[in-house]
Amino acid sequence: MNPVIQEITDRITERSAASRAAYLERIRRDGEAARAKGPARAHLGCANLAHGFAGAPAEDKPALRGTAKPGVAIVTSYNDMLSAHQPYETYPQELKRAVRKAGGVAQVAGGVPAMCDGITQGRAGMELSLYSRDVIAMSTAIALSHDMFDAALLLGVCDKIVPGLFIGALHFGHLPAIFVPAGPMTSGLPNKVKARTRQLFAEGKVGRDELLDAEAKSYHSPGTCTFYGTANSNQALMEVMGLHLPGSTFINPHTELRHALTEAAGRRAVEITAHGPAYTPIGELVTEKTIVNACVALLATGGSTNHTLHLVAMAAAAGIVLTWDDMACLSRVVPSLTKVYPNGQADVNHFRDAGGMQVLIGDLLDAGLLHGDVMTVAGPGLDRYREAPELVDGELVWAPVTGGSKDLDVLRPVSDPFAPDGGIHMVEGNLGRAVSKVSAVKPEHLVIEAPAKVFDDQLDLLKAFEAGELDGQDFVAVIRYQGPSANGMPELHKLTPPLAVLLDRGQRVAIVTDGRMSGASGKVPAAIHLSPEAADGGPIALVRDGDVIRLDSAQGTLELLVPAEELARRTPEGRPLSDAQWVGTGRELFAAFRRMAGHAEQGAGIFGVSGAESPDHGPGLGFPAQAGSSHLETGAPVGARPAGLAR
Repeated sequence: MNPVIQEITDRITERSAASRAAYLERIRRDGEAARAKGPARAHLGCANLAHGFAGAPAEDKPALRGTAKPGVAIVTSYNDMLSAHQPYETYPQELKRAVRKAGGVAQVAGGVPAMCDGITQGRAGMELSLYSRDVIAMSTAIALSHDMFDAALLLGVCDKIVPGLFIGALHFGHLPAIFVPAGPMTSGLPNKVKARTRQLFAEGKVGRDELLDAEAKSYHSPGTCTFYGTANSNQALMEVMGLHLPGSTFINPHTELRHALTEAAGRRAVEITAHGPAYTPIGELVTEKTIVNACVALLATGGSTNHTLHLVAMAAAAGIVLTWDDMACLSRVVPSLTKVYPNGQADVNHFRDAGGMQVLIGDLLDAGLLHGDVMTVAGPGLDRYREAPELVDGELVWAPVTGGSKDLDVLRPVSDPFAPDGGIHMVEGNLGRAVSKVSAVKPEHLVIEAPAKVFDDQLDLLKAFEAGELDGQDFVAVIRYQGPSANGMPELHKLTPPLAVLLDRGQRVAIVTDGRMSGASGKVPAAIHLSPEAADGGPIALVRDGDVIRLDSAQGTLELLVPAEELARRTPEGRPLSDAQWVGTGRELFAAFRRMAGHAEQGAGIFGVSGAESPDHGPGLGFPAQAGSSHLETGAPVGARPAGLAR
């Protein structure tokens, strides 16, 4: 192993010792009970069990009534409004058939909400987006709470859905769980053309019809959007963490190989129950090494900045304390290996065709940048994820991928990276700590020192752009009161096209915000997720128009160049909407979430994160821990090393 990777892993393990031990003790107790009693439904009372199979098809009722066959829960995010989740319409029946053939019985245990940030960008609904992650986690828990199940098949793809399913499943950590992907849509309008059309629209040079045509040619069919945003970052991380079947991540929907992989997931779910030959509970699978592997993959691929929030919360659900400092240290030794839009012009289909996850994982393993000695749903060790699935005479098989990248403009080896460090940096200074995605930013734009233009609403910046008030000047746009406690931390992705226009005109511009940008954060330099946020009294609330700000994403600094004695005299300006004002689009239902939301650096969740103030936290600001319970749920013991997924 790379010594820095090992050191950080050891540091996380030491920091997490108490919370991880408490978590494992609980799930192992549940796991022992599960193994001793047979299928979970076997200990239900007769009335309870009768309710559990009353609506089942006749062919499944005998199995559900009996106590021999393991039960598998299907938790689905299906809806037909979202392209990424539309393919899930047929998955329950496919999975039920596969589970039956494998000797189990499957039921749809519940559904979780799945909202699309692409639809809600710039709208009030976006203020519920990040909160939906924790709603999904709770919905997953409700689905699994019926105590009918011995494993779970989790159907989710996009932004908050996968992290929410992950957190919820870890609170039932004695159960094995497999994530079943749906795959990306086929390639549509080239990303360069789409981005250019957006900028032309922002400049008023094309109309709505032209813009809508371009967007419709880009987002054109069932499947995940093909750029490398949060949805596809989710998918890559699930594969690296061993929660997808090998090679299943980026296979297009409605293909024979996609169907075969879906059926294989159903069969494998039965095999890894406590009553099969390869018990693999998710709480034991997800370890400190697994979390580090996820961080490495995120950095190597220039993935979504949203995962600097999600991974902290996801780790906490397994009793593991991950910090931004861990990610910053990892970023120094993990090189950038991919160029997929917005980091380049290729899409995820091009990445797959260049060698995809198999080549990426294999190269990172060979370089000692990934822990290979981890559990996966396919069996022990990450080496299985060097293999690609294929159909041979109608049968699904896996074969090792030989050779390296087939397209060095898209995917490169560790020995010849696009950049020597990771695509996501952490920055800090007297304004707080923030995240900066650098993989899509030109080197000459990584450092900016310019006067601030302060906005308390992204719409005010858009109006200023349209009025020409931002033309012909360098500036740092400060957008505040956009954090989790203020308004749910909406993505501010609508700001990218107009600011990109100014950047292309030769102006030096950047963004500093306590909000999010998006998994599709592009070429405009930005410091996002600034913590502490304005609504919690963060220094961003003290910034005035004209104050000079220096953002150096290369060196990791963010400074408000105002004397400390002057800042001490200032009082915060602006404030978030009150609960009485924060109404409409259902937002009023989430007032409690605003009051409970943790800092961005602690995952911006409502469940609380223990241990964030660790002794090795580094040069951080030492923000107070958010009140709330610790994430100490999920998992189960592995015992003997389970058998692997059959080749």
